[in-house]
Amino acid sequence: MAWVETDNKLYSSFKFKDFIEAYGFMTQVALVAEKQDHHPTWTNTYNKVEIWLTTHSAGNTVTDKDHKLAEAIDKILNKTG
Repeated sequence: MAWVETDNKLYSSFKFKDFIEAYGFMTQVALVAEKQDHHPTWTNTYNKVEIWLTTHSAGNTVTDKDHKLAEAIDKILNKTG
């Protein structure tokens, strides 16, 4: 999935087979985000996950931290998708 930079955030949405698959993806992202100490804003509705990344400590702008987490999320997706 492509990340789009808009309104000082990186954004992407992901669709999965069902809720369990979406939740499993979110669990993996949560572990990586915690390890990086950089936490996304996200929503989940059944099989759809939307993620927004921004660095609050840098004045709510997109930084290398956001790009690094987006890359890690893409790697998770490539393993599960």
